Amino acid sequence: MPPVSIVTAGVSPFPCAGRERQLKEPSHYLTSARTRCPLVHNITNYVAMNTMANVLLAVGASPAMVHAREEVAEFAAISDALTVNIGTADTAWYAAMEDAVTVMARADRPWVLDPVGVGATRFRQDGCARLLALRPTVIRGNASEIMTLAGLGGAARGVDSGDEVDAAEAAARELAVRTGGVVAVSGPVDFVTDGKAAFRVGNGVPVMAQVTTMGCSLNGVIAAFCVGQPALEATVAALAAYGVAGEQAASNSSGPGSFFPAFLDALTALTPEDLDAQARVTPA
Repeated sequence: MPPVSIVTAGVSPFPCAGRERQLKEPSHYLTSARTRCPLVHNITNYVAMNTMANVLLAVGASPAMVHAREEVAEFAAISDALTVNIGTADTAWYAAMEDAVTVMARADRPWVLDPVGVGATRFRQDGCARLLALRPTVIRGNASEIMTLAGLGGAARGVDSGDEVDAAEAAARELAVRTGGVVAVSGPVDFVTDGKAAFRVGNGVPVMAQVTTMGCSLNGVIAAFCVGQPALEATVAALAAYGVAGEQAASNSSGPGSFFPAFLDALTALTPEDLDAQARVTPA
């Protein structure tokens, strides 16, 4: 099947588990995020904070990095979306994540879990098990992380994946059904599913994997796109927008050092028309 955008003209149905599902163009979700300028609360790792804040500003959202347990619940209550990332978590951070997530869940607001390196230690696995029980809106990770969360092992190398995306597709579907959320497996071609429908997103360039925290920062874009929108479609659109901006930045840079500034510029300047024309999304 040749690559197609989520919708090629206006609004068009894709068959989905015996029902018709209306999927809008990726630009709908980009425009929604820019119009809403959602406040995205991030409990993320120390390495990612600055990068993620800049990426959220570039996409039109308002970022906040708040992780002290004394204030996370209060801050979550005024936020539109939340991301949690276990990259540099400790016991206090896990407790703060659970407090913030509980607030978001009660308010029916989206939250995104990034299980960084979950297969590396028992501490990470135990923390993620508690977070999974709180039913993330979206889980985004590499293939090894998703397979570990689903209980299928995984060939992780620290925080890096040792598995290919296609090896994790069944695990992603099972995890989505178990949690009731959306699961996105990042890789050269991303795989996104809610356990019923599934899509592949073919946008992006290899240099993106050479810039640390690019994946962590993507979580914020997903969260921003999910505000007021269906999570599956918004996640697919966020992955496409991120990848299209990466492709545009790669054409204006010569390596990882010059790529990230070019990426921020490309994401800021990304037009709805360019996103719809360049998104490569196929039903899976």
